[in-house]
Amino acid sequence: MNGAPAVFGRLGDTPERDYRSRLQLFNAFAEPELRAAIASLQVAPGMRVLDAGCGTGATLGWLAAAAEPGGLVLGADLSAPHLQAARGQLTPNALLLQTDLQRPPFAAGSFDLVWSANTVHHLTDPVRGIRTLASLLRPSGRVAIGQSSLLPDMHFAWDARLERVTTEAVRAYYRDRYRISEHALTSVRGVAGLLQAAGLSNLSVRTYLIERLAPLDAKTQAWLLEVIFRGTWGERLRPYLETADFAELTQLCDPRHARFALHRPDFHLLQSFTLAVGERSRDR
Repeated sequence: MNGAPAVFGRLGDTPERDYRSRLQLFNAFAEPELRAAIASLQVAPGMRVLDAGCGTGATLGWLAAAAEPGGLVLGADLSAPHLQAARGQLTPNALLLQTDLQRPPFAAGSFDLVWSANTVHHLTDPVRGIRTLASLLRPSGRVAIGQSSLLPDMHFAWDARLERVTTEAVRAYYRDRYRISEHALTSVRGVAGLLQAAGLSNLSVRTYLIERLAPLDAKTQAWLLEVIFRGTWGERLRPYLETADFAELTQLCDPRHARFALHRPDFHLLQSFTLAVGERSRDR
């Protein structure tokens, strides 16, 4: 019997959903900051780590290297295409599993650390999801939730008004596409509050600024051109912008146009990645 695929989260995720290109481009673009975030966790040899929502496996490989020798890192993701790509990141101390993170098939006390980057906002109930992940930890084990903005952060240093209307248009598109509220669109910045609500203790938060200035490196250009300019600011925004604004934005996103934003000598990108870490209490 054929029917609509089961939906596992508020952004319409299914086991067939494929973000491979987007994830690979982001991981390459933000690699220095992501590596710094992982280094701050002081993963030690012998630790057992869950990469919850491992995607295409870039962070899986970095965590696995930190846990050597004697450690084990398990990458879990709902998407079959993501796991297929992640197989190329496997090391002898890393494994992969396809699973719904809201119902993970692991015993309590299985891990010393759960790392989850840009994943919890996909869950139907992020707080419940974090509680579930925390239940997999040994006492005093840690959950580390990393989150960049659900909507792209971008600053038009040369045109604050166009920046504002573009941001508002993207928000309106997400509200209509996914039927999620303005609160849900902005609450991804409140990862510390999610950990508190989930009952974790000894919280710490650090925000890493992903800052790039013209001339841009190739990885930054690839991320912006494909994921932001084409994938986020493309034709989907036409209904949400005045005709003149959409035309101007299109020029800024077009490598063939003289006004192409990435050729501007004053182009300045600033995006945040927040890492919130909480500890499972010994009496939980």
